[in-house]
Amino acid sequence: MFNSISVEDVLGKDNIIDIRSIEKYNDNHIPGSKNIPMLLLIKFPSKYLNKSETYYIYCQKGINSKRVCNHLNSQGYKVVNIIGGYEAWVLKKA
Repeated sequence: MFNSISVEDVLGKDNIIDIRSIEKYNDNHIPGSKNIPMLLLIKFPSKYLNKSETYYIYCQKGINSKRVCNHLNSQGYKVVNIIGGYEAWVLKKA
C-alpha cells in the first residue's frame, strides 16, 4: 500500500513528479516538479526512478496518480500520491 500526502505538505520536497502530458506541464505545474508522462513512467520506471528514493506523484485530479502509485508500489518503488493533484495546488494558491 502506498501513502498519500496533501499538496500543502509536499511543497519543498524533492522528487515531485507530474505525470500529465508535456503540454499540460508546460502550461503550468507545481513548482519544483519534473514531468514524466504517465505511460512512460509505467512502462519504464527503472529509467526514471530509484528504488531507494521516495517520489511524490501527481496528475490533474489525483485519480491517475493514485493508479500509478499503486502500480509502482507493487514493483517495489517508494511512491506517495499527492491528494487532489494539480487542481488541489491551484485551489491552494487561490
